[in-house]
Amino acid sequence: MSRRAGPAEDDAGRRSLRPLAGILAALMVSQTGTRISAIALPWFVLVTTGSATRTGLTAFCEMAPYVTVKALAGPLVETAGPRTVSWVADAVSGAVLTLIPLLHALHLLSFWTLSAMAAVIGAARGPGDLAKEVIVPEAAERGRVPLERATGLAGTTDRLASTFGPAAGGALIGLAGALTGLVVVSGCFALGSVAIALGLPRVMGHTPERNAAAGTGYWRRLGEGLAFLREERLLLNLCIVVAVTNLLDAAFSSVLLPVWARQSGAGPAGIGLVGSALGIGAVGGSLVAAAVAHRIPRRPVFFIGFLVAGAPRFLILAAGVPTGAVAAVFAVAGLGAGFLNPILGAISFERVPRRLLGRVRGLTDSLAWAGIPLGGLIGGAAVASVGLVPVLVTGGAAYFLTTNVAGLRPESREMDRSRM
Repeated sequence: MSRRAGPAEDDAGRRSLRPLAGILAALMVSQTGTRISAIALPWFVLVTTGSATRTGLTAFCEMAPYVTVKALAGPLVETAGPRTVSWVADAVSGAVLTLIPLLHALHLLSFWTLSAMAAVIGAARGPGDLAKEVIVPEAAERGRVPLERATGLAGTTDRLASTFGPAAGGALIGLAGALTGLVVVSGCFALGSVAIALGLPRVMGHTPERNAAAGTGYWRRLGEGLAFLREERLLLNLCIVVAVTNLLDAAFSSVLLPVWARQSGAGPAGIGLVGSALGIGAVGGSLVAAAVAHRIPRRPVFFIGFLVAGAPRFLILAAGVPTGAVAAVFAVAGLGAGFLNPILGAISFERVPRRLLGRVRGLTDSLAWAGIPLGGLIGGAAVASVGLVPVLVTGGAAYFLTTNVAGLRPESREMDRSRM
């Protein structure tokens, strides 16, 4: 069976791991910054306003532009190139984050100004994250690394960020305050820009297929991506599952976990501890996935991973147990979560033609993240109405039902066929 020559063969047959290392480094530092920001910004709003509703509203202001712009950014990423888009997006995010402490020091930072700045950060992060995602297959080809191993390594960087970010963020915020944490986040985005500039050759992302597609109109190219996605029942099914669970996770991380930390007395350090426990388990799961994911059956592993990663986190907080017990459950949940993104990424990269990758990935990611802007709003309103424990129990039950019903749908049987 013949195969298309990849960039590694096009470049005098040389194998180069530099692009993959560059994109992994950029993912690591930018995702670490995102994890610190996920603690610093909600905590800053919660302690300055005392309002769970406003905390959720801030999360909405960041994530709604993120999802919207990411859905529309596919043709832009294909035209400008993922390297350029990633660099510019990280630079903009870092610059805006730097302004938040400055305006606060000058007494010019109102809640609505902060919300507007969060919207700008979200609008920049959407294309930046998409650009990093779509460059992974080409980086894997240049390094002659199996696709599932490359997505597993990308997942591992995310999990490492989930481990280090919450621990560093919780400790930093506890010692120096939330605004200092945001300054550190801006530095992380700057380092991500440097990693992209140094690690990725300028020609990356400008394949003949993408250059040819760039000659057509923006809306036509976006429509081609939509038409392809409508026919991909497996991708649509997975996107819907991830959309619901992401909504629940957004409510959990932006509202439920901070409220639990404040009511239980665990504080920012407690958030950092349980978040790091989740990350440590997820790093282990991602490393195993990177090593063996191309050999194991995807469907059972994927849905068992969701079963372990989802409902237990909600229910253990509702049980009112000590923080150490919460951290232990989060570690086990992280182990299951570590398998999810490598499998999702490999299926997407296998089933989507390379010339459509930017458009389809932008649309699928936006659909999967569509519930995140609402998660904080719903979580904040629900806690204000009925209290924390009923919301936690309801969220855990919704997580369990969503993932189990999806695993029984006929489309899910194609998860292993896609690698044929």
